[in-house]
Amino acid sequence: METTEKLDRLRDDFIARMGVIASNDGMPRMSGQVFAMLVFEGEEVAFGDLAKRLSVSRATISTSIRLLEERGLIRRINKAGDRQDYFQLADDAYAAMTKFALAGTRRSQAEIDDTIEKLPEEAQDVRARLEAFASFYNAISAALEDAIPRVTKPKT
Repeated sequence: METTEKLDRLRDDFIARMGVIASNDGMPRMSGQVFAMLVFEGEEVAFGDLAKRLSVSRATISTSIRLLEERGLIRRINKAGDRQDYFQLADDAYAAMTKFALAGTRRSQAEIDDTIEKLPEEAQDVRARLEAFASFYNAISAALEDAIPRVTKPKT
């Protein structure tokens, strides 16, 4: 099999699998696929090319782009003399992903802590279980905080 053909197959498989992962993480599958394409390609991709290469409507791409931009995972590029928008991976996409995950774990822990605060004194067995659950989220949050500097690109 020719290298280009093999890379095309690997790219398509990677994009499909990243779409499934995104879906499992509560994101639209297409957002994961757009992100995966930008990671795999390593360069900016035109809006229209995203729709064509992923075989979806421009509206679907637009929705995915908006979500990825809001999360700081991709950035829009305008080229002089070209009316089309281009997109590429944000400089600190992985740090943005880590910060988003950290915010989610902190929200979860806050919800658990809120319930713990409202428990009556006599509910010690429930309190112990919920405190163990909160400790799980605390450990995940600490690990994510430690990971942020590791995935943050150095300023050049």
